[in-house]
Amino acid sequence: MKYGIGIGIVTLGMALGSAAAAQTSWDMSVVWPEGNFHTQNAMTFAEQVSEATDGEVQITVHSGGALGIKGPEGMAAVRDGLVPIADILMSQQVGENPALGVETLPYLAPTLPDLALLHKFYRPMVESIAEDMNQKLLYMVPWPGQAVYSPNKIETLADLEGLTIRVVDANGDAFFNALGAAPLQMPWGEVVPSLAAGTIKGVTTSSSSGVDGAFWEFMDNMNTFNWQASSNIVTVNLDSWNALDPEDQKAIEEVAAALEGDFWMNSANEDAAKIATLKENGMTVTAPSEELRAALVEKAKPLWEEFKTRVPEAAPVIDNYLAVRGE
Repeated sequence: MKYGIGIGIVTLGMALGSAAAAQTSWDMSVVWPEGNFHTQNAMTFAEQVSEATDGEVQITVHSGGALGIKGPEGMAAVRDGLVPIADILMSQQVGENPALGVETLPYLAPTLPDLALLHKFYRPMVESIAEDMNQKLLYMVPWPGQAVYSPNKIETLADLEGLTIRVVDANGDAFFNALGAAPLQMPWGEVVPSLAAGTIKGVTTSSSSGVDGAFWEFMDNMNTFNWQASSNIVTVNLDSWNALDPEDQKAIEEVAAALEGDFWMNSANEDAAKIATLKENGMTVTAPSEELRAALVEKAKPLWEEFKTRVPEAAPVIDNYLAVRGE
């Protein structure tokens, strides 16, 4: 009898060990704070992946850059297997491939409907670039439009003259140089310390990041230029992906596809909510006048042509999108 019980325990132990071995655990790198909507999206995704795979794939979201990976390092970290999965600001990856900067061209896709149209032409290229970098694209989610935060109101181009302003990428650098400002590229983690130190006086970023950084402590004004589209991508290392059972791969792809539309709505809702928070904390929020916006667009369009010359593989994406838009 005792012998039979022993065999049963051993068999049970082997079964439990097999089940434990079958479970896949991924640490997900996210540089945004826990309250940011991209981080919350990632947490929702992780929960639904666990449910859809019956617990076989567990994703632990590490917010606030806790894994030590800075924004511009995101795709390289996934490629090299430093992390199996990450939420990545695509425009900060242009050092890996300049075509990843298409959507941040100034005023190319200034609204969410414009960006959705652009993605119809652009997403296959992003998927191909990701695959070349040993990773799979799972979903793409835009930030709210890029605003300009400043100490003083911006009513004309002259108000931007000499303003030391943080930008995210080379497109932002080129645009604000063309506007007469003094742009500095820097990842999010350096923005608030730079404001505190006086290294920069202004920032171009979303309403979400304006609240994340409590910008009202440093500046009084936010102008909703909506001059630049910008999306985060969630990618998974291909070696980690290929190690999954096909059933789990299919389940994860279905979760990503089902949630992406909701995540886009979260972005739209986030903008309105965070602008309200900025106002509640004393920031003056204005929109550019028709005259200022026309002047901004006039400065922007030559940069589209310069980009197509510099990154010719991206030219068909831009041209096809503009053709559909009637430009």
